[in-house]
Amino acid sequence: MALLHTRGLLATPRLAAATRASSWWSHVEMGPPDPILGVTEAFKRDTNSKKMNLGVGAYRDDNGKPYVLNCVRKAEAMIASKKMDKEYLPIGGLADFTRASAELALGENSEVLKSGRYVTVQGISGTGSLRIGASFLQRFFKSSRDVYLPKPSWGNHTPIFRDAGLQLQAYRYYDPKTCSLDFSGAMDDISKIPEKSIILLHACAHNPTGVDPRQEQWKEIAALVKKRNLLVYFDMAYQGFASGDINRDAWAVRYFIDQGINVLIAQSYAKNMGLYGERVGAFTMICSNAEEAKRVESQLKILIRPMYSNPPMNGARIASIILNTPDIRKEWLVEVKGMADRIISMRTQLVSNLKKEGSSHNWQHITDQIGMFCFTGLKPEQVEKLIKEFSIYLTKDGRISVAGVTSGNVGYLAHAIHQVTK
Repeated sequence: MALLHTRGLLATPRLAAATRASSWWSHVEMGPPDPILGVTEAFKRDTNSKKMNLGVGAYRDDNGKPYVLNCVRKAEAMIASKKMDKEYLPIGGLADFTRASAELALGENSEVLKSGRYVTVQGISGTGSLRIGASFLQRFFKSSRDVYLPKPSWGNHTPIFRDAGLQLQAYRYYDPKTCSLDFSGAMDDISKIPEKSIILLHACAHNPTGVDPRQEQWKEIAALVKKRNLLVYFDMAYQGFASGDINRDAWAVRYFIDQGINVLIAQSYAKNMGLYGERVGAFTMICSNAEEAKRVESQLKILIRPMYSNPPMNGARIASIILNTPDIRKEWLVEVKGMADRIISMRTQLVSNLKKEGSSHNWQHITDQIGMFCFTGLKPEQVEKLIKEFSIYLTKDGRISVAGVTSGNVGYLAHAIHQVTK
């Protein structure tokens, strides 16, 4: 028995090795951790009572707590009171929601809406909406496989387009020396993009830099894009959340359309309605006429069907009630402006506190930038010090989520930044 037992022990490692070698998945390597989720995990382990998590792209109130809008609570109550069913939505989503989403993006008096030369389908938040468009381009845009992203861009843009079978290129956008828009560099690069290529633009509150073109600069970009005959794909994840004004934040999109540029638009309701986990979004294509829009819609449905069949219902119902019920919509506009104003206020307070600390650096870029994110200009070694010495967590590129800053911790943040930059 002892011999058999010994033989069993000796055989076990060989058996395990053989099992590993014959596994279907032995060649699969461990993937790199998500940089933002890594920041969150390190934050959770930290026991410092003053710790701050400035990595996550989700709004927090002035107590640092997740915030559910009152208009969302009202919409949920209306849904509950109606005892609605849980049947499948159509492939293209909830019609009242998609119609209202198009109107929000394009404006209620848009010629495009009146002529019907557009199609809007419900997407799984911004990411899913972007992917619908990317898959459509891969299948039907025959002119080019190249998508030009601003440098830098939202980290998920690259895998979304790459995994859809498109090729990634870049154009200059952000100038790290000035922490502002490299407008001449962007215009120079865009002027050299081959005709009939795809260019992605952030409609407002550029992620991750918070740097947006001014209206006069948008006009020049539009003229150049039109001259180069580029297909424009707008990512609009922050309408209303950037400036607090839904029309101001959609200005670039509407201007391009007014110039005769038929754009693609991906919308998200994660930030401006706080519907992060509900995954509410929309994808819109502007077409030449209503007949073309019908053909495009038919093919979008064919693409969506094997992806996820049809979109989730609850979040679309919430957003639809908010957009289509006048008194609740009015309340939403006040609440979204409140969120935007708090973030703008935190930017101002941070700069003010840095001055109080005696910092001699020019921090104007913090208030010049807009939206949830701010490119601070901090170097990786300074970020490392903030994490190790002050328990302030952010990504290595120096990007902070201003939503994580409150009136209670902005002084501590300013002190820490001053200490690592003086």
